[in-house]
Amino acid sequence: MIKITNRLLLILGADIVAVILSLIGAYLIRFDFIIPNDYFQSIDFLLSIFIPIKIISLYIFGLYSGMYRYTSVWDLINILKATFVSSLLLVAVFGFTIFYEGIPRSIFLLDYILTTLFISLIRVSIRLYFTHIKIPIKKKDFSDLKKLICLGAGDTGEKIAREILTQYNDKYKVMGFLDDNINKQGSRIHDIPILGNTEDLLNLTIEYDEILITAPSISGIKMRQIVDLCKLSGKRYKTVPGFSELINREVSIHSIRDVSLSDLLGRKEVKLNMKSIDNFIKGKRILVTGAGGSIGSELVRQCVTFNPGMLILMDNSEENLFKIDMEINSAEMSMNIMSIHGSILDKNILEDTFFKYRPHVVLHAAAYKHVPMQELFPWNAVNTNITGTKLLAEFSKRFEVERFVFVSTDKAVRPANIMGATKRAAEQIIQSIDPRGKTVFLAVRFGNVIGSSGSVIPIFKKQVEKGGPVTITHPEMTRFFMSIPEASQLILQAGAIGKQSQIFLLDMGEPVKIKDMAFDLIRLSGFEPEKDIPVIYTGLRPGEKLHEELYGGNEKILNTEYDKLMILDKPGLHKSWNFLTDQINEVVSGAEELNRELIIRGLIKMIPDYKPQTEIYSDEYPEDIGKYRITGEA
Repeated sequence: MIKITNRLLLILGADIVAVILSLIGAYLIRFDFIIPNDYFQSIDFLLSIFIPIKIISLYIFGLYSGMYRYTSVWDLINILKATFVSSLLLVAVFGFTIFYEGIPRSIFLLDYILTTLFISLIRVSIRLYFTHIKIPIKKKDFSDLKKLICLGAGDTGEKIAREILTQYNDKYKVMGFLDDNINKQGSRIHDIPILGNTEDLLNLTIEYDEILITAPSISGIKMRQIVDLCKLSGKRYKTVPGFSELINREVSIHSIRDVSLSDLLGRKEVKLNMKSIDNFIKGKRILVTGAGGSIGSELVRQCVTFNPGMLILMDNSEENLFKIDMEINSAEMSMNIMSIHGSILDKNILEDTFFKYRPHVVLHAAAYKHVPMQELFPWNAVNTNITGTKLLAEFSKRFEVERFVFVSTDKAVRPANIMGATKRAAEQIIQSIDPRGKTVFLAVRFGNVIGSSGSVIPIFKKQVEKGGPVTITHPEMTRFFMSIPEASQLILQAGAIGKQSQIFLLDMGEPVKIKDMAFDLIRLSGFEPEKDIPVIYTGLRPGEKLHEELYGGNEKILNTEYDKLMILDKPGLHKSWNFLTDQINEVVSGAEELNRELIIRGLIKMIPDYKPQTEIYSDEYPEDIGKYRITGEA
């Protein structure tokens, strides 16, 4: 229902005048601007029919529900549709009645053209008024505005410039663009010149205060080059988010932020099949475990955009659960949310949750993932990563959940630590529990995500803030990295298209040296590594690999039609459920006794390629426990 306002009445009156002038104009053109007296009576009669039909048509096509200052091409298309439909209806009305006699046929075509023109002019005029008259008057003093140079003259750069021009923006004024597309150079966007390519930044003669990088899908290498240029210019520089960060894919001046470490890794847009994800999520009851964690909370945010029937958030951390619950509930949307504070190890809580809410989809992100910590306390990893996954999978099978998506890790490949081994064991559970059942069980395996809790990035940031030293495990250590939103989107895509027992891999790009990431972060903070901020190499910690891998030697990968999403062709032999359960019970027995040796021996039986790097088979803590100092996961 449209709210009646003075603005609506004004635009309605203008449209009625436009309809009247269109019909009169059609008659004037038809009769060479001298209308015979005999036709004036028919004009009055036609107006009594034309006005209500055309106004109702404009209403049906949504021409009275938008904000006229933001009139776009889509509004003009809707005007074209509305006037065409109304004209077609008028021809039908008069063509099959006696009223058609005495009315020149050309009047209907001329009237259609003029009505479309006049109605469009009204809305375009309103937009031009706000863009070039009212808002510039509001911005009386341009001296207080930051003068921007935008690097990137694509759709994002155009949208940012348009928003700055058309809104009451009191921060920025765009002075020009730089773009490496030679066909754009010398052109203008909203009367703002494209001054050259990005290499010309240091040679600009115009005055500017700040640089804005408006290229959301730029490569990591190019971003590094641009950041280096920005530093040489001596000006402040900011960027717009990458596409994966924008849940609704809308960039605005409010999303402008500082360049982050994730930007230097590359921001190629993830191509998703939105229809398949919509079918996967829309109207469904979705249970997310670990909903307050880094991946879990982003899965919740991504699910919200697809309008699930209910979101069931489960987390063992009261604080994290409270934060994500508050975030989603405070958003301006109607969302059915149920938060459950509890552990996936609690059978009573799982029974109650599945019985009450009957989830259609389970997104299982709850896990212990800190490598050195789990080397010290392997029973916790066994309980959560193995027993918790098994319980959750069994309840999902029993209550006939449609799809179960397990979030795995690259550390499950030829594991060298407890965390990776327990995650590989959980993958075996997913593959073996119900190969021919109603519930589709699948896993998604990927590497590190930037900024996740316990990862190296927050640790490095705190160390830089304190003035160092920054502690790096090994100068040659590499890891695969991906942004949290990007990983979460690909998890949903895999969940939407996956088949029974499949294991998906995310294409993480090229592995990145931890040393390079630390140095980049130091430079982004305005310092020089090993000069302003000291760097210390601490050596590999228990359970750590120098390099990770996404699939093992006996595993092959198949590409899918989706970028960055692959499937393991031979993810290992499927064990019988009874055989796997016996192996799990042996490992769990070791966990119940807090017996590290039994746990490791049991895991080796389950996962023959598990090669523990430590010789900790005693229940006593080693004398050199300092090696186990927790300094962030890599």
